[in-house]
Amino acid sequence: MNYLYAVNLSKTYGDQMLFKDVSISINKGQKIALIARNGTGKTTLLKILAGMDVPESGKVELRSDVSIGFLEQQTKLNPESTVKEAIFYTDNPTLQLIQQYEYYTHQLQVKDSPEIRKKQQALMSKIDELGAWDYESKVNEILSKLDLKNLEQKVEHLSGGQKKRIALASILVQEPDFLILDEPTNHLDIEMVEWLEQYLNTKNTTILLVTHDRYFMDKVCDEIIEIDEGVSYKYKGGYSYFLEKKEERMLNKQAQVDNAKRLMRKELDWMRRQPKARGTKAKARIDSFYKIKDTAGQKTNVDEVKLNVRSTYIGSKIAEFNDVSKSYGELKILEHFNYKFQRYDRVGVVGQNGTGKTTFIKMMVGEEKPTTGKIVIGQTVQFGFFRQEDAALNPNKKVIEIVQDVAEYIVLSNGKKMSALQLLLRFLFSKESHYKYVKTLSGGEKRRLQLLTILMKNPNFLILDEPTNDLDLATLNVLEDFLAEFGGCLLVVTHDRYFMDKLVDHLFVFEGNGKVRDFPGNYTQYRLDKAEREKAEQAAKAEAPKVQKKQEHKENKVKKKLSYKEKVEFESLEADIEKLETQKEGLEQKLIQGGNNEDIMNWSKELAEIVGQIESKTDRWLELSEWA
Repeated sequence: MNYLYAVNLSKTYGDQMLFKDVSISINKGQKIALIARNGTGKTTLLKILAGMDVPESGKVELRSDVSIGFLEQQTKLNPESTVKEAIFYTDNPTLQLIQQYEYYTHQLQVKDSPEIRKKQQALMSKIDELGAWDYESKVNEILSKLDLKNLEQKVEHLSGGQKKRIALASILVQEPDFLILDEPTNHLDIEMVEWLEQYLNTKNTTILLVTHDRYFMDKVCDEIIEIDEGVSYKYKGGYSYFLEKKEERMLNKQAQVDNAKRLMRKELDWMRRQPKARGTKAKARIDSFYKIKDTAGQKTNVDEVKLNVRSTYIGSKIAEFNDVSKSYGELKILEHFNYKFQRYDRVGVVGQNGTGKTTFIKMMVGEEKPTTGKIVIGQTVQFGFFRQEDAALNPNKKVIEIVQDVAEYIVLSNGKKMSALQLLLRFLFSKESHYKYVKTLSGGEKRRLQLLTILMKNPNFLILDEPTNDLDLATLNVLEDFLAEFGGCLLVVTHDRYFMDKLVDHLFVFEGNGKVRDFPGNYTQYRLDKAEREKAEQAAKAEAPKVQKKQEHKENKVKKKLSYKEKVEFESLEADIEKLETQKEGLEQKLIQGGNNEDIMNWSKELAEIVGQIESKTDRWLELSEWA
């Protein structure tokens, strides 16, 4: 069943063409990822498909009976509403029924009223008809996994990350037929991302998403649509398959352009030698020449960010945490933490939201002070801090001015100088974008510009707080290559498991309540280790009763003889059992002979009690008989 059909969509922004003649068809059950460079219209295309924007040409057809849930990259919530209002503001009839039922249930707890009870029972009947009693448990699971607990809190007091999670929860609880998600993993910790992967894979939901999280893309999506130079390309498979097939496409395109250039040189010589009066055959050859010229003029260079900046020298004394503790009231971030950073240390920081990861790195750069203990930073250390928050770039300045404010040129590792203009070109900013105002850039372009200004300062200790948010995959790949060759220390806080696996040697695992564990390995190795430990703990729990029983049996075996008290008990048990057996036989005879209903009920009750006593005393007799 086809959900959406878009044909020949085109859109420009000012003088820049975002995309041209893009066609997309999405069927029920498909899970598709959209890939494109920052600033080329991914978010605009999603909005057009969701009906929130219009193309300059082309059309979009969506089935009228298909419900859409659209998660925007920049969350827009009413600051005056509560978390609960923001999440449950919906036309979903099932959700509304459950909300009403919960409301009247709460009212009955305050004051019992026949009228309210009648309304509650009517709602119960409707929920029964819909078979929706399990819906409430699903909603609670979503809220719990996204760490949304205080539902009465005002939205205006929340962080950007909390707002993004509220927007995601609001869409998931509605259970729409078709999910359009713009960077759904931003502001989620790793455990939330892994839960979302599992959640989306167990649902028969149709999905179109934009994400920079390559593991997430591989686990959720089975098809990729790439927009390159305004043209769309489809790939049936995950991210690894996409890389392989894109490489093939680029090689084929390069071969076509090379052939066209060779042919153009030959045809250009012919064009120059031709007289002005030309026949029909000559005209056809001229037309062919211009087609060849267009092909030869196509760009085939693969995007590369090459920034071989010369790192500042770093001494042997870098950064030391000496018995450091940090807390806010009863909330513990660090407790008696000790660590000495070494040259070329590459550390990943992981843990659930709220465990203090960002506070930790702010302590590193001196923006937060420890409650107790001491942090010592070496004199040669020069931090480069790439923050999770939006770049503090002047929106009314041009891109070239932002770079020139840092330096007119930088010195590369080979000693050569590079101008600000050349630097921007190396960092995927085309000549046309150099004189754009910062306020016109996309979120990803601003992040890339922010990263460039940090690297230009030649830091020798890079601290990256969620560096992958809003960066496109082309930039991420080359950033990873640059960081792999970086000659200083690296500290990374990220939920991007792919990025972390490629770059870190060990992890600081924030486990909560001030506890931080130093794990020797990358994130995938940590998850495997954690899974093994959890499996061992579960096995130990299951084995515990068996071990206890064996121990009790062993202790019993050690026992050689009965005590005097046990001997008396053993002898009396035989007499008690014999007496109870006689009583049992008498009651059984009475029941066979019959009587009135009241007698029969009394005899049956008495018989059941006697049988229970016989079983209990027999078990005790058998236990003592082993040592008699």
